[in-house]
Amino acid sequence: VDRTPEAEAVVFEDERITYRELDVRANRLARHLRGLGVGPDSLVGVAMERSIDLVTALVAVLKAGGAYVPIDPEYPADRVSYMLSDSKPAVLLTQQAVMGRLPACEGTVVVIDAIRQQLEGTPGERLSVNVSPENLAYMIYTSGSTGRPKGAINRHLGIVNRLCWMQDEYRLDCTDRVVQK
Repeated sequence: VDRTPEAEAVVFEDERITYRELDVRANRLARHLRGLGVGPDSLVGVAMERSIDLVTALVAVLKAGGAYVPIDPEYPADRVSYMLSDSKPAVLLTQQAVMGRLPACEGTVVVIDAIRQQLEGTPGERLSVNVSPENLAYMIYTSGSTGRPKGAINRHLGIVNRLCWMQDEYRLDCTDRVVQK
C-alpha cells in the first residue's frame, strides 16, 4: 500500500480497486469489527460470494486482529449449519444475496451491502494490530470425506513460514503474480 498505492490490488469481473482503496475499505470494516469485539483469536465467519467485498472482508478480519472462517454459500445447507455451530463465530460477515441461504447464527450478523454507506462515513486510517505469531489467522474445514468435517486452525507463524519459503525458493518480486490455493 505504501510503495504502490495506485497499483491494481484486486480485479473481479469488470471492477478494479487499488491498494489504497482496498486498504481504506478494509480499515473501515476492521474498525467496525473491533467495535463488535473482534480481536486476537476471535473467529469471524465470512459467508460471501466471490467479489471485491469478499477480499475486503478477509483483509478486514485480519486488520481487526481476528481470524476468518471462510464459508462458501454454495455448500449444502447442512454443511454450512455444521460449520457455523462448530466454529461459533463471534461475527458473521455476509451479503444480502446470501442471507436467504444461511441458517441462524449465534454471533452478530453483519450484512456488508447494508452497512456500506455507514462504513464510508468512518475513518479509513490504519488501526494498530496487536497479534502474535501464535494467534489464529484463519480456520478452514476439511472436506469431511472421512466423516465429519474438521476445523483446522492456521496461525500467523505458519503463514509467514510458507511465504518466506516461497520467497526463498522462487525469488519473487513485484512483477510476479502467484495463485494461492
